[in-house]
Amino acid sequence: MLWTILVGIIAGWLAGVIMKGDGFGLVWDLILGIAGAVVGGWLFGLLGLSASGGMVGSIIVATIGAVFLIFISRLLRSA
Repeated sequence: MLWTILVGIIAGWLAGVIMKGDGFGLVWDLILGIAGAVVGGWLFGLLGLSASGGMVGSIIVATIGAVFLIFISRLLRSA
């Protein structure tokens, strides 16, 4: 659990950097990063992929999940 939170915080920061523009701020990006760690693992599981590579692989998967969540939340906010 602590590992997921740590990876999620790093991923949330990275996703905020990747998804520049009209964002929600650092705190919200970090929260989405933590959720993105879970969502990224789930999405990769659906595709039959795994996060190999230790912490780096986990951060990549979590960042992809966080970018996905930031994208969806921006779509919902603008609708």
